[in-house]
Amino acid sequence: MAEKSEIDQILIKFENDKTRLMDILLSINEIQGFIKKTDMQDISASLGISMAQVQETASFYHFLSLKPRGKYNIYLDNSITSVMKGREEVKEAFEHYCKTTFGKVSEDGLFGLFDTSCIGMNDQEPAAIINDKVFTNLTPYRVKHLAEDMRAGKSPDELMYEDYGNGNNADPDVKAMVNSHIRKKSIILNDDYQAFDFLSSKLKGHTPETVISEIEASNLRGRGGAGFPTGLKWRFGRRTDGKHRVIICNADEGEPGTFKDRVLLTQYPELVFEGMVVAGFATGSDIGLLYLRYEYKYLLRFLNRKLAEMRKKHFLGENISGMEDFNFDIRIQLGAGAYICGEESALIESLEGKRGEPRDKPPFPVEKGYLGYPTIVNNVETLATAVKILHHGADWYSGFGTKDSLGTKLLSISGDCRYPGIYEVEWGSSIREILAMCGAHDVQAVQVGGPSGMIIGMKDAGNMDNSELMKWYKPSGMMVAEKFFDRKLSYSDLPTGGSIMIFNNSRDLLGEVVMNFMDFFIEESCGSCSTCRNLPLVMKNKLQKILDGHGIRKDIFDLLDWGKVLKASRCGLGQTAGNPVLSSIFHFRHLYEQRIQSLAQFDSGFDLEKAIKETIKYVHKKPVFHHF
Repeated sequence: MAEKSEIDQILIKFENDKTRLMDILLSINEIQGFIKKTDMQDISASLGISMAQVQETASFYHFLSLKPRGKYNIYLDNSITSVMKGREEVKEAFEHYCKTTFGKVSEDGLFGLFDTSCIGMNDQEPAAIINDKVFTNLTPYRVKHLAEDMRAGKSPDELMYEDYGNGNNADPDVKAMVNSHIRKKSIILNDDYQAFDFLSSKLKGHTPETVISEIEASNLRGRGGAGFPTGLKWRFGRRTDGKHRVIICNADEGEPGTFKDRVLLTQYPELVFEGMVVAGFATGSDIGLLYLRYEYKYLLRFLNRKLAEMRKKHFLGENISGMEDFNFDIRIQLGAGAYICGEESALIESLEGKRGEPRDKPPFPVEKGYLGYPTIVNNVETLATAVKILHHGADWYSGFGTKDSLGTKLLSISGDCRYPGIYEVEWGSSIREILAMCGAHDVQAVQVGGPSGMIIGMKDAGNMDNSELMKWYKPSGMMVAEKFFDRKLSYSDLPTGGSIMIFNNSRDLLGEVVMNFMDFFIEESCGSCSTCRNLPLVMKNKLQKILDGHGIRKDIFDLLDWGKVLKASRCGLGQTAGNPVLSSIFHFRHLYEQRIQSLAQFDSGFDLEKAIKETIKYVHKKPVFHHF
């Protein structure tokens, strides 16, 4: 248990700065395993903020706890790819050998078992985080030995049952059994990159204007999913007045099925950091922040070492690369487990020590972001790509991809395929080509863009009535009748942040996949909007009614109507929280039609036989008296 003096030292370390509340809470949580009420009172008094402000932040994040947890805390990934690879058997093994159930701490205080959303290990599931160490490819047999070793008091490093992973996963400051699984390289993931070559030899020949112009000429668009033109965002940021300007690298990839940023940060950290410095030069920024999701905490020491090396080489700090008044530095902010923080304004709220709730827009972050300063938020892949463009030129970059979608895209591919991992493909690649690359067979469906994206099949259910859906639901880009696997990844057809999940014909798309996605959105809602707080659960319950055999045709249209209402939510999470249901209705409506009572006009879901079951038992047990 942490002493008050230790809490005081943590507060001093972060200079009693209320905007560093996340770091303060994470530090206390790490020392003693949870945050006590007295700790929050001390924080409140020292930072000059209310107790309510401390509590609302401490209670918001998944990996912060307000009550004691175990000596070993096990967070088992419940993503759909984990389920497909045997999660249920692994879960049962943990409960058996740890002698407690999920959501609880064992009576001896040794084990805490907790479910958690996707931890970015979809290519090596089932996976879990145990005391901040990632354990991949779990089996019941491995769980048995893990439990025995934990009872013997072994450290997380001593618990490892596989060799360190490839590349920088084996670095002394990482030491992870995680593998990067880079299956296909192109212009970003190639071996020609010389770390900081642009900063050391070419940046002096540029002005901020020429850098921005080159990025604009390349038509580079954001790789986080929204696809906003990067050069335009940088130009807006530079034109906005402020005492400071800020570059944020969004490394909070919480979309289930996405792990490309994990691989970039592991294998190409210099490329990402160089992209931040170049963005800082172009926009006149002096503050750099990388928001790293808690699930990747095992990379934190390694990444901080890379930053320290950059400072020694004068690629960070004052007068970078000998350029007078070019001052820019980077700090890594660790998250604490909240999918919503992938949304840029919620991420900024978290950086400021608050709950990760989206802000109303306008103003946009580029006008008023972190601490009120003009703020440019870019994805990890976007910043890495910018360096390659500036090194080789916009004309070179235009030789890849399609007319409206230039360059390449990193894909995180997982699910029912022989070779899950990272594939760098040119924009314009078809789903059919991608399936062939990763060794997928007997494919029933492909989820493009994670749960918030779209699920597509080999063919459209053309004989089903989608007219009502088509009135308002506009899937990204144009539809290719009868040949959905020939659709192409591009901003005009199938845009994606990078997640590709594959499901073969053995999978129950509605009961297994769609229900898992809906559970994810229900769990990860920040609760700010009534639409997002309520409707995903209502839609899940309606889907369950259909799966139970009590559905009628009107239930399908109810789901469509509720999907429209969700579009009123404040942020992208709420607006897309119904997409698993809506997309599956559009592309797999026959699966819904098969389960509904096609002739029924009304069904309350009331089961008479089930309702009178207890009464029947009671009557059979009691003597019956007849009165004449």
